[in-house]
Amino acid sequence: MVRLSTVVILIGIVLLFVPIPPIATISGIVVILLGLALRFFFDL
Repeated sequence: MVRLSTVVILIGIVLLFVPIPPIATISGIVVILLGLALRFFFDL
């Protein structure tokens, strides 16, 4: 089973390549950080 944090991090990486630069880049970074927080603090 894939961990939730892995899915969240992958979504963030995909958002970095969406061709809407200001919104996608900021949201991509936030989503990646959220995925890392889930992995380190909640082990999901």
